[in-house]
Amino acid sequence: MHCHRPAAVIRAVSAAAILAGSAGAFAQTPEPPAAPASAPALAAQIINMGGMTPDEIGPVIAEMGTLRTKTLVTAANGTVGVQVGTVAKHTHTYSDEIQYVMSGTATVWLDNASREVRAGDLIVIPRGVVHGTLTTSTDFKSMAIKLPPQRAGDTHKVP
Repeated sequence: MHCHRPAAVIRAVSAAAILAGSAGAFAQTPEPPAAPASAPALAAQIINMGGMTPDEIGPVIAEMGTLRTKTLVTAANGTVGVQVGTVAKHTHTYSDEIQYVMSGTATVWLDNASREVRAGDLIVIPRGVVHGTLTTSTDFKSMAIKLPPQRAGDTHKVP
């Protein structure tokens, strides 16, 4: 028996297979045990991250440089926060991190090289990759997304 499929169906199935295959390429480390689903329900809101002062973001975390960070949104699958300041080189075992540079400039250590970043840049940091930030302007600010939410003790400083 010969089967005829419309071209659109074949293209959709092919696209899904490609996406499924490429998703596997990013799964380089085993999945950690599921974090408890203790995140509160999301609330509809608008947060002005750009207008936050360093003092509003929080105190300096001295053991990490001049980092100030504040988690603004917590969901079962991730968090969104804002951060300013220089951050010592470190890794995360269980969380991937995505940073969006909102303002200013910095030199970012990513894996094994330093790179200059500025407002508008997106930094993708897979778990296990060494990263850190040396701010090169006083107005450096970034949005940090952690997927899944970062666990306590999941920041490992690197010399």
